Amino acid sequence: MESRFHQELESLRMMILQMAALTERALEKSIKALMERNTQLADEVIEGDKEINMLEVDVDRQSLRLLALDQPMARDLRAIIGCMRIAVDLERIGDQAVNIAERALFLSTRPALPANPALEQLAQVALDMLRMVVQAYVTENSQQATEVCELDDAADELNVHVLKDLLEYMVHEVPAVERSVQTIIAARCLERVADQTTNIAESVIFISKGVNIKHHCQR
Repeated sequence: MESRFHQELESLRMMILQMAALTERALEKSIKALMERNTQLADEVIEGDKEINMLEVDVDRQSLRLLALDQPMARDLRAIIGCMRIAVDLERIGDQAVNIAERALFLSTRPALPANPALEQLAQVALDMLRMVVQAYVTENSQQATEVCELDDAADELNVHVLKDLLEYMVHEVPAVERSVQTIIAARCLERVADQTTNIAESVIFISKGVNIKHHCQR
């Protein structure tokens, strides 16, 4: 029985890693679609979101089965609860990637705005945070998870920078208002990705240390 339980727990873990890989790829594609005005990549992100959603359902089903039939304790219980939390945040990151892709599709039909270094930096920070937190989950590295939490402030600051830059640009370039607003929405989506990776980092710390620091990610 114990062997069967741990096999199913490992299967649950593999679902999370598969979901994480798909989500990371979706975010990469959406960022590239936005920066390079690539409509094919944007369409791929929107279409691929169905698979991420289906995996979240599978994680829920497997988690509830393990909780109901095996009544796990201690670390195994934390691992299952942590997987359920992580799946929710990965699905939301997938949704943010879709939102960015939709902005990319709109912007691809309009003249390009000037390059925005803060937006590019924000995109890189969000993607780095996601990659780091997945690695932290794989290795159950609470220190690396804490480092992800600390990067969230940088993402917040870059989002504000993007907003200020585009508001100033709109004042002088009234015809660019709609395009600027769509870009601000894309930046907000990237900032939300950073928030959701912070949530995952909190779940990694919960699994690893048994400490619930939800909304208070710290050492």
